[in-house]
Amino acid sequence: MFTCDAASVYITPLPSPLASETTVSQSDDKSLLGIPEWLAQINDDINRALDRGANIRQLVAARACAIDDLLIALFEWFELDQTNLALFASGGYGRGELSLYSDVDILLLSPTEIQPSAKPKIDGLVAMLWDIGLEPALSVRTIDESLDAARDHTVASTLLEARLLTGNEDLQQTPINIVNQLWSQRDFYEVKIKEAKARYLRHNATEYNLEPNIKTAPGGLRDIHIIGWVTKRYFRVGKLYDLVQQDFLTEKEFDDLSFSESFLWQIRHYLHELTGRNENKLLFDYQRDIAQRMGYEAQTDDAPNAAVERFMRDYYRCAMQISTLSEMLINHYYETIIEPELPENEQPSKRPLNSHFNQIGDQIAIAHHRVFAQHPEAILEMFLLMGQYGIKKVRTRTLRALKIAARGIDQTYRDNPEHQALFLANLKEQNYLFHRLRAMNRYGILSNYIPAFAQVTGLMQYDLFHRYTVDAHTLFLIRILHRFTDERYYDDFPLVSAIYQRIERKEILVLAAMFHDIAKGRGGNHSELGETESIEFCLNHGMSKADAHLVGWLTRHHLLMSMTAQKKDISDPEVVTVFADLVGNVTHLNHLYVLTVADMNATNPQLWNSWRATLMKQLYSQTRRILRADIDAPTNRQDMIRTTRKQALKMLDDTNHQHMDREAVIRLWDELGDEYFLREIAEDILWHTEAILNHPPIGLASDADSSPLVVLREHRELALDAVQVFVYTHNQTNLFAVTMAVFDQMNLDVLDARIITATRDFALDSYVLLDRSGTLLTDEDTQQELKQRLITAFKNPTVPKLAQKRIPRQLKHFNVPTVISFEFNDISGQHIMSLQTLDQPGLLARVGQVFLQQGIEVHAARITTLGERAEDMFYISDRNDAPLSQAKLDTLQQALTATLSVPGDSSRT
Repeated sequence: MFTCDAASVYITPLPSPLASETTVSQSDDKSLLGIPEWLAQINDDINRALDRGANIRQLVAARACAIDDLLIALFEWFELDQTNLALFASGGYGRGELSLYSDVDILLLSPTEIQPSAKPKIDGLVAMLWDIGLEPALSVRTIDESLDAARDHTVASTLLEARLLTGNEDLQQTPINIVNQLWSQRDFYEVKIKEAKARYLRHNATEYNLEPNIKTAPGGLRDIHIIGWVTKRYFRVGKLYDLVQQDFLTEKEFDDLSFSESFLWQIRHYLHELTGRNENKLLFDYQRDIAQRMGYEAQTDDAPNAAVERFMRDYYRCAMQISTLSEMLINHYYETIIEPELPENEQPSKRPLNSHFNQIGDQIAIAHHRVFAQHPEAILEMFLLMGQYGIKKVRTRTLRALKIAARGIDQTYRDNPEHQALFLANLKEQNYLFHRLRAMNRYGILSNYIPAFAQVTGLMQYDLFHRYTVDAHTLFLIRILHRFTDERYYDDFPLVSAIYQRIERKEILVLAAMFHDIAKGRGGNHSELGETESIEFCLNHGMSKADAHLVGWLTRHHLLMSMTAQKKDISDPEVVTVFADLVGNVTHLNHLYVLTVADMNATNPQLWNSWRATLMKQLYSQTRRILRADIDAPTNRQDMIRTTRKQALKMLDDTNHQHMDREAVIRLWDELGDEYFLREIAEDILWHTEAILNHPPIGLASDADSSPLVVLREHRELALDAVQVFVYTHNQTNLFAVTMAVFDQMNLDVLDARIITATRDFALDSYVLLDRSGTLLTDEDTQQELKQRLITAFKNPTVPKLAQKRIPRQLKHFNVPTVISFEFNDISGQHIMSLQTLDQPGLLARVGQVFLQQGIEVHAARITTLGERAEDMFYISDRNDAPLSQAKLDTLQQALTATLSVPGDSSRT
């Protein structure tokens, strides 16, 4: 059981008169007895002890011991020792685990109804605890009331941890007896497993959250608690090490759990110290400070975030170890304690798979304990069988043997042709591939078989763009590849799914996925380093040179398609032609397209939207036509314009747009200009056309009877809920600035912008917006407000004043320098301005005001948000559509840099 002996050296004695042997009536002294100062001193002593290198486990216990002494003394101070009450520490405090500001869970238990004479004493104790700042989680119950409360499994869990501090010793076993009376082993196990699954889902079912909750997230302290909860019900143990003596937990498993738990406790200590409260969420606000306090110092030539990334890497590795061990031990409990007691009709059936493995229920199991030792190839054979027979789970005894066997995977093992063939066979077998690779990763097979993979396990990038660690991202990418074969996702990924299903050698893409980021964190170009390693791996595994070099090419160029689509003008045939030349053939294109879509989704699903999907599809289709030498493929601007108009006319004739006057449509199109048909797709062209033809003729902005056209429609594709806004009005110098200011005022985020001027000096502007409040699609009043604000602003030459907004909390912790560059486009006669900066609230509105002040005309824009970074492009000229001089470019760059560097009130629409 919990003891204060080892921790007593850290405990400052209680203040007098509490420490006095003579009890003084609480009515004799109205002061707080120096307790708040004593508690502060306790925390101070613990902080100093940790700085001196004391073991965090002893310090966690030391604070629990200090609170024990205090509560026992107060119990006597308020003469509760003269009642039949018992005082219990429960929950984490019952386990003897208290960080600086942990909840102090207390139970006052009475065998019968509480006597009236005891109630004032209890009230006095409760008031004193609040007055001294302890803020206890105090329950006062009779046994009958506890029986009723413990029907809630969370209450039952706290009772399992209950530890008698003082008072009625006859009640010492009552809490555990209450749990035993109400909960069978099986019922309690099942409700705790259900609770754990719900908790995992609340944290996205991953240990790799950017701002993890170190208590409740997967791999957090709660995963260790659940081991205690389900096992204490059966083994009647007081602490985790007792399970070793019960032969339930091995010494190695206990050591691994203890090490990881201590690491989390130390993080928790610093979180409490930094915040002055019971904070368990490891926010960006604290990560850098805690990394420094835990000794993660920047080294010479380190990247700016290297120290905090090393700290978070260790956290993620500990979290994965905890969640893995917790899952394994909870399953072990079920298999050894609950399963043997099941009725015969619920017992899992057993069937042999081969001489090495059996299937027991829905799990795979070794046939005997010497399988891996006698047949090392069985390590990889097991995972192949899991795919072939559709098995996702592994029996605990087999997992324990597997973890030991994994340590024997060395270069000799990797060089064995039989093992190499089995590894490749695993990648070819698509069934449950993600689950099998995740298990390989968790239990050490993957990192030992591909040593470079060990270097990226738990490796995070300190930004908001890369949602997962490198290893988790890699495995998630492979999971998304499999989704391309699943009809449930076909509507989300129609084109890429069709392409992927036609690719026969899917292991080529799986290998490219495994190696595409494997060289991250080493310095240098990770794509080039990964190419070399992937080719070497493939050739060593007996793959043909052609296959090996395809994997290498995909690894090296895995960012090519996304960068081209997002950062270049793919409406320019020359851009597409250059891309096609780099890709070389349709085989490369098909593989690259599939890998790119999966990679973007696996990097951060929230950033995948219909705009990016459309860009990828457009680039793929145009490139494929070039590579296949399609006679109808557009090879220049005029060809692209003719192709788009032809597609739109076909849709006009084939769909429910037949009510539109074809001749009127063509006359309008002739007035809209070439640029419009280069940048818009056929579906949107028909939507715009119908809106324009149904709108009264638009006069000058000064004409009170004339109104600009503003139309909205939902823009739901893939994972994106957005609003598409089309504006048709006379062009004016402040149009971009005005529009961005209105969007900013209404808290609308711009995902895409197409700003086009027709031949008759009309603006054809199209925007894809995200609504932060989520009402624009459903609230007609909000839609009308947006329309009216835009129309009013277009008629008023004054740009609305921007709202002053704070930078969101997460963004404050990232230093993203503002970088502006210009490139002249000979075809359009315009400059392309690239802007990289912090994704601030009001960014586009601020940029628009600078353009207005500098006399800049915006012809098109490409808006890209990558986590905390904005990477936007603007096609610009002066107000006479002439190119900008170098002096003007320099002035514009200086003005933008100065504006976007102002802290505190920046804002991005």
